[in-house]
Amino acid sequence: MGQRLGMVLFAIVMAIWPMAAMAEGRSAVGFSQAPEMSSGVCFASSIRKALDCAKKKCIKEGGTAEDCLETTACFPAGWSIDIFAQSKEGPHWHETFCGFDSKEAAIQASKSVCNMKRRKELMECSLVMIYNEDGKEFEPPAQ
Repeated sequence: MGQRLGMVLFAIVMAIWPMAAMAEGRSAVGFSQAPEMSSGVCFASSIRKALDCAKKKCIKEGGTAEDCLETTACFPAGWSIDIFAQSKEGPHWHETFCGFDSKEAAIQASKSVCNMKRRKELMECSLVMIYNEDGKEFEPPAQ
């Protein structure tokens, strides 16, 4: 009986949590990328709106509708990071992560993602941009 009640309460919390976040004025973030071409990032009231906006920006910057892929989205957005990565063979791309609870946590995550001892196939990996939940951009700290 107690386990069933716990599951019901969990389901209710999961159903109302996004609505509570929206009520607090929180935003979603969406990233779109056309590898080797362009990318876009947007903050909006929902994941769908953020991803649609990010894709439009990606296309505007030179990507095609077919190539601008939805890569990452979070609601609430939290702190987000954009990482540049390039393989030893030459192709490059961006890896995006979101939902961090602080700028410091986002920066620490970027260090883990760009661990060159672990990612031996890369010739370069670096944090290029940090975003807060409102979409304000922050340059990465000097390394």
